[in-house]
Amino acid sequence: MTDSNTLMIVNIALVLIAYFVGSISSAVIVCKLMRLDDPRTHGSNNPGATNVLRLHGKKAALLTLTGDMLKGVLPLLIAHLLNVPELVIALTGVATFTGHLYPVFFGFHGGKGVATLIGILFGIYWPLGLAFSGTWLLVALLFRYSSLSGLVAAVLTPFYTAVLLPSVYYIAANSLMAIILIWRHRANIKKLMAGTESKIGAGKP
Repeated sequence: MTDSNTLMIVNIALVLIAYFVGSISSAVIVCKLMRLDDPRTHGSNNPGATNVLRLHGKKAALLTLTGDMLKGVLPLLIAHLLNVPELVIALTGVATFTGHLYPVFFGFHGGKGVATLIGILFGIYWPLGLAFSGTWLLVALLFRYSSLSGLVAAVLTPFYTAVLLPSVYYIAANSLMAIILIWRHRANIKKLMAGTESKIGAGKP
């Protein structure tokens, strides 16, 4: 087997593994371990940190958030350690994000992707993660809507990438993930427009 074939196999394996890592649902696992209600069948039915916070409190939500961010970071760190091309790093990020949204281990019912995207952005280039996180935090402090914070940060992500990491592969990948994240929040957008969206700290719906 030639070196080029070996590298191709490594690259393909990395992207596939990234999808499987992304498919690990932190919310479901945390709630099962803590013997709490499944977030996919309660509240907003979204297996993410925000719904877990409303349903089960800060400890479970923090564990969920940490798990979702870590699974975003780890595949990208491995990609950097393997010194793979930028295209493969970008595809690794997209694969991890896809796994979170459509997890093979949990009936393809995943979250909306904010925490995992933060982890991915930190893994690709840490200033991107800081930019997204800072935007999320600022909007959350001003308006106290988790969904609005994620949406604003997602809209700005392609611009942050163009400024901080002007690579066509990263701009394309991050723009794609941002668009999908916005699409996944379409129900939240309707609620925001109707004034019925729950604010951070509002408690159980």
